[in-house]
Amino acid sequence: MTFCVIQFLFAAVSFAVDADSLKVVADSAYAREDFELAARTYQKIAKTGESAAVCYNLGNCYYRLDDIAHAILWYERASLLSPGDEDIRFNLDMARSKTIDRVTPRHEFFFVTWFRSMTNWMSADAWARLSVVLFVLGLIALAVYIYAHQMWLRKSGFTLAVVLVLATLLGNVCAWSQRNRQTSRKGAVVMAASVVVKSTPSRSGSDLFVMHEGTRVEIRDNSLNEWAEVVLADGKQGWVEKKQIEVI
Repeated sequence: MTFCVIQFLFAAVSFAVDADSLKVVADSAYAREDFELAARTYQKIAKTGESAAVCYNLGNCYYRLDDIAHAILWYERASLLSPGDEDIRFNLDMARSKTIDRVTPRHEFFFVTWFRSMTNWMSADAWARLSVVLFVLGLIALAVYIYAHQMWLRKSGFTLAVVLVLATLLGNVCAWSQRNRQTSRKGAVVMAASVVVKSTPSRSGSDLFVMHEGTRVEIRDNSLNEWAEVVLADGKQGWVEKKQIEVI
């Protein structure tokens, strides 16, 4: 048992050292503008575990290599892990501006837009931590309501406790929403230079419209082996071959 623990600790230390060494190599390659080497090295780090910083660096590498599709893919992944990061959002928007397709999102209810914007303020872990803090503050406010002797303190404690409990519930919903986005991975990016979207999951299906590299889609049906049904932000939908897109 002790030997197994020692082996595990040794492997963990070796893993951390290897990751740090790779990062030094990747950062050095990026600094001297060897973006191909930097991208390959960051890819190795990403395979050991995604982080927003590594995904962001990969997006920068591919952007400098003028590979816009891969740049958008990795910026999207970075944004998924750290939705509130303004640098990631700025670079993602800049990369999107270089794509061919201009997709106008469908009109949606104000509440939906507001809720999505709010959940994107922070990551799932940050929302979870905030919820814990709000819950503890709510308990303190409840204690004030129960034990305070002055009426104004009891009223204030009760009101604050209700507000904090509601805020805790909202924080948990935001954390769940962010975690669901990270685990479901329904977003994808078109990687082929151009893709003909079909009416049915077959090459003999009718041509509906054409998409170009870098366009983001949402996967609606991923049950088939070679085809996926996708929908654009403007509501257009159809079938594409899975090899032409890559999941975020």
